[in-house]
Amino acid sequence: MPEICVQRKEDLKDADKESLNLGYFSIAAKELREDGLVRNQYLQQFKEWIQQNRDIENCITDDNFLLRFLRTKKFSLPMAQQMLLKYLNFRRVFKSICYDLDYRNPNVNDLINRGFMFVSPYRDLHDRRIIMCIPNKIDPYKHTTVDVAKVAIITLETLLNDEKNQVLGVTYVGDGSGVTPAYVAMWNVTEFATLLKWGEHSYPIRHKAFNFTNVPRALKYVLDFAKSRLSPKLQQRLNVFEGESDLHKVIDSKSLPKEYGGEMDASKMIELWKEELEAKRERLLSFDTMKLLSDKGIITRRRAANFNDITGLSGSFRKLEVD
Repeated sequence: MPEICVQRKEDLKDADKESLNLGYFSIAAKELREDGLVRNQYLQQFKEWIQQNRDIENCITDDNFLLRFLRTKKFSLPMAQQMLLKYLNFRRVFKSICYDLDYRNPNVNDLINRGFMFVSPYRDLHDRRIIMCIPNKIDPYKHTTVDVAKVAIITLETLLNDEKNQVLGVTYVGDGSGVTPAYVAMWNVTEFATLLKWGEHSYPIRHKAFNFTNVPRALKYVLDFAKSRLSPKLQQRLNVFEGESDLHKVIDSKSLPKEYGGEMDASKMIELWKEELEAKRERLLSFDTMKLLSDKGIITRRRAANFNDITGLSGSFRKLEVD
């Protein structure tokens, strides 16, 4: 059985102080060009740049937060700085889904309890956390796109507090069974794909594999369209399988919920995941103090059209355009 990796609330204080073990340092050095000297020098320079940047207010500057940008950009400091600006701008433009990241919010908590999105307490064969996504747990007549998107943001932000996840990235497993046109109708497809595209370049997380199974026609259309809007790198990491037996060829079944061939019930996994959410709840809520006062420092190649995002917020996405 894979080693369980849940950090319980009472253990987190000591765990957060621990450095990555030698195995993770080896991966970080090979894939991310990270070593102790570079890490310490760039962290100091990053912090000084933030302090001197008049467009940024109340930005978190602890090592854990800044390392997620440096690692995603393979320790290119200028690129990490740009990604931080885009991240803060993304939060500003999509404020209704990026602020008040409280898993106790009734509709958000309901989605988590139903099992729409949760994280397995076991890592996959590459030692990555597995994000389970089961859209048929959404009630399209009760939950809004804001509720759904906020669950996803809370999931990613919580995982990013673990440096192992910053280095190794995450794996997604999606089950499309039972998804009807009513679920798809919740979203404006173009705006949904736009959110994915800009989120890819604004959120400092390594998406290593997207594995979908039991995909009905209604959902396949959305996946195909969304895939076309993602970078070629992520397009290559999106896989659609006919059934669970094919899925088990790339994901150890023991890492999955019992309902998908594993040994632990999904309900138990959700309970363990909510312990992690509770442990990091105050941390996520503290993000609301960060502000980007101006987007003038973000470098772009071209101007983008104005969009109304999925939350109904009008605004220019020019500064979120991909470099």
